[in-house]
Amino acid sequence: MKKMLLIYNAHLVDRELDIKKGAILINGSKIEGIVSNEAAKKLLLDKEVSSYDAEGCLVTPSFVDMHAHFRDPGLTQKEDIESGCHAAAAGGFGTLVLMPNTKPVVSSLEMAEKNNKKAEETGLCQVFQSVSITEGFDGKTTNHLDKINSKKIPLITEDGKEVLDTSVMLEGMKKAAAKKVIVSCHCEDPFLHDQATALRTKALKSTDKKKKIAYLKEAERLLEIAEDVLTFRNIRLAEEAKCHLHLCHVSTAESIDAVRRAKKAGVNVTCEITPHHIGLNTKNSANQLQIVNPPLRNEENQKALIEALRDGTASCIATDHAPHTEDDKKNGAPGFSGLETAFSVCYKSLVLENNFSLKHLSALMSANPAELLGLKDRGLLAEGYLANITIIDLNKKWTVRGEEFASRGKYTPLEGKQLPGEIRATFFNGEIVFQA
Repeated sequence: MKKMLLIYNAHLVDRELDIKKGAILINGSKIEGIVSNEAAKKLLLDKEVSSYDAEGCLVTPSFVDMHAHFRDPGLTQKEDIESGCHAAAAGGFGTLVLMPNTKPVVSSLEMAEKNNKKAEETGLCQVFQSVSITEGFDGKTTNHLDKINSKKIPLITEDGKEVLDTSVMLEGMKKAAAKKVIVSCHCEDPFLHDQATALRTKALKSTDKKKKIAYLKEAERLLEIAEDVLTFRNIRLAEEAKCHLHLCHVSTAESIDAVRRAKKAGVNVTCEITPHHIGLNTKNSANQLQIVNPPLRNEENQKALIEALRDGTASCIATDHAPHTEDDKKNGAPGFSGLETAFSVCYKSLVLENNFSLKHLSALMSANPAELLGLKDRGLLAEGYLANITIIDLNKKWTVRGEEFASRGKYTPLEGKQLPGEIRATFFNGEIVFQA
């Protein structure tokens, strides 16, 4: 019989509690309960109880990521299920939703279950593989949605693309509403995106400094509009379909305002914001319009995103972990590995620089996304919940080195930066799966 596990001398934090010195008792894969540090001292004398001393560390529910790319099948030179799960454990994540823009595109329950099973076999975390809104991203066909099961596939998305045919998108949303499945949208007009790309190319070729600046400013403006117009459309369609709309990686003030208005009007819309859009902007990062999609925005937009997280307009933080090979990045592929830096970026940007509480950060990274996904057994440090637990040394600063990532994608715009808050250990279903 497996011993019970006691994590003691811990600063326990979740959305509901903040205990400066306490302990958590784990029985098998679940949390038995929270105990005082005094009671923990007695339990330590019990030979049937193993222990972990979390002295000086924060202990939180493991993070839940609603948006990650593990590139499996077909693009496993960038990442595969196993390497992605190792990256998740190293970053403190216990549950992740995977995007379907693989090769071939994940468009069936059978393909999704295959990836879910691969992750289960690693024993490192749990994944929910999402499926595409249209079959194979063809932009036309939604027949495959008739066979999906919300318990196995909580979310459908065309992430990385957009369903441009409004009638097809409405049809997909109505099917999702009937099955109580979330529709997650990558809101971006590809035509405006292409215009912005052309302007960036002009800027790179121009030898006139004023023209270069003008081209880049216009490109930046068009890229904002590209997100906003599809955000407005998708909110209106979701209102008509009466589905749960979840907006991926929202990055503009206008889109945030649209979500805020829609929520007040009773539309069932939620949204996520990424660590990189919180922690980086067009001033503090080089090559800002090219490293990720949607691109990094200016300080005004960045401030709007932080306020959206503060006032509840934005429900959660999601990484948009999007690993690429070195050659991919040299050729301009948007995206980068983000699981292993996510907590530190958010802790620095929100708690240290913008006075968010640790409870609020835990809500954004654990309880809120778990709640959105209908997962009632994780996201809190509470009796009966899964023992998916992350231990963090908030006082430890570490230097980001992409080569040290567990992810196959080694590129990060944070290369060489020093960040606060090191993931010390991650437990999944009561078993330690990562230790620094």
